[in-house]
Amino acid sequence: MQYYMAPLEGITTWVFRKAYHACFRPMDKYFTPFLVPHERGSFTHKEENEILPEHNQGQKLVPQIMTNRAADFVRTARALEEYGYEEVNLNLGCPSGTVVSKGRGAGFLRDAEELDRFFDQVFSEIGVKVSVKTRIGLQQPEEFEDLLKVYNRYPLEELIIHPRVRQDFYKNHPNMEVFGMAVRESANPLCYNGDLCRTEEIAAFHQAFPEVEAVMIGRGILKNPGLVGEAEGRGAADAQSLRTFHDRIYQEYLSLMPGDKNTVFKMKELWSYLGTILENSEKCWKKIKKAQTCADYEAAVENAFRNFPEGS
Repeated sequence: MQYYMAPLEGITTWVFRKAYHACFRPMDKYFTPFLVPHERGSFTHKEENEILPEHNQGQKLVPQIMTNRAADFVRTARALEEYGYEEVNLNLGCPSGTVVSKGRGAGFLRDAEELDRFFDQVFSEIGVKVSVKTRIGLQQPEEFEDLLKVYNRYPLEELIIHPRVRQDFYKNHPNMEVFGMAVRESANPLCYNGDLCRTEEIAAFHQAFPEVEAVMIGRGILKNPGLVGEAEGRGAADAQSLRTFHDRIYQEYLSLMPGDKNTVFKMKELWSYLGTILENSEKCWKKIKKAQTCADYEAAVENAFRNFPEGS
C-alpha cells in the first residue's frame, strides 16, 4: 500500500511536512496546499517556500494547483517544472464557498464539458505528469458518471477520489458505491481519500478494495502522526517521537515568525488535532488554548506530554 499526505491549508505546510518526514514513517507522496495562479505570473513568498527543493529534501512532493483556466494551469505547471517537479495536481475537491463561487475546486465539477475542454488544452501543451484530486460531484453523486468519462479520456498520472459531493463538505459517509464504480471503470490509476483515521479503517478499506494501491490521509495523520506506521505493524508512535516532532515544528516557526502570538496561534492549529491523542485531552487542550505567550504555551505543552497514554 502507498500512503499519501493530503494537503490541508495552513497546517500541512513545508514546516509540518519536513518534521513529519524526519520523525515518522515517510509518506510515499506529499502534496502542497493549493497554489493559486496569479495575474503577475509569479509565486508569492509563501508559495515559494512551499515548493523550494531545500525545504522538501528527500520527499516526493507534488504541488497542487487551484484554477479553472487551462492557460493558468499550463503556465504554473511549466514554472513548477523549472523547480524540478515532474508531477502537478489539479484540485477539484475544495468545498469552500469562496472557492466554489469562483468555479474553482469542487465548483469546477458543475460543467463536465468545460472540464473536458480544460484537459484537452492542458494535455496538448505540457509534458509534466498531471494527477487530479476530485470529489464525485457538486450536488449529486450521479454526476460522477459524466465526470469519470472525462477523466477517462486523458492519461492522468493518478485520479485521487474523495467520494463525497461538495454539498457534503466533510459530513455524511463517503459514497463507497460510487467509488466502487470508479474502481471498475476508471482508465487511470486510483487513490482513495476520505475518513481513514484509524488502523481498522485502513485495513477495512484494503480488504474491500485490494486492487487500489494508494490511499491519501489528512486528518487521520494530524490526529495521530504515527498512524501509517501502526497500519504497517510498527506499533504506535511513542511520546518521545511525538515530542521530537512537536519541537521541530515549534522551533522552526519560532525562527520564522515575529512575536509570540503568531507562533502560539500556529501551534494551536496543530494541537486542535493532535490533542485528541492525549489522556485528559479536554483539560490539556484548554490550557494550550489559553496560552498567549511562548512561556505559557511551553508550560501547557509540558503538561500535555505528561498526559500521553502509558506505554506511548
